[in-house]
Amino acid sequence: MNEQKDVNQEYTATVEDKIVEVLRTVYDPEIPVNIYDLGLIYKIDFNEKTGVLDVDMTLTAPGCPMADYIVEDVRQKLMGIQAVTDANVNIVFEPAWDESMMSEQARADLGML
Repeated sequence: MNEQKDVNQEYTATVEDKIVEVLRTVYDPEIPVNIYDLGLIYKIDFNEKTGVLDVDMTLTAPGCPMADYIVEDVRQKLMGIQAVTDANVNIVFEPAWDESMMSEQARADLGML
């Protein structure tokens, strides 16, 4: 029984790694850094039994004219992951995004270090 649990945990970790990998391929067209390293992803919730993935993300600005494009790009790329049967991408604005949420790599890429 413990062996099966370990396999499931390994499988979930692999799916979560793939989710992050995919999110790192999505860019805000106005900023040359991926949305994951920008700190725009607030929640990743994958249900391994149903394959349903819920992602909460924000935007660098509430009035971002590219919001629909970015959300659809995220959704389509996440649906390309074999274990994902449905991907729900929710835009949230709490907490408000700020530059402190970026990874060190993102700050370095933008010349902020």
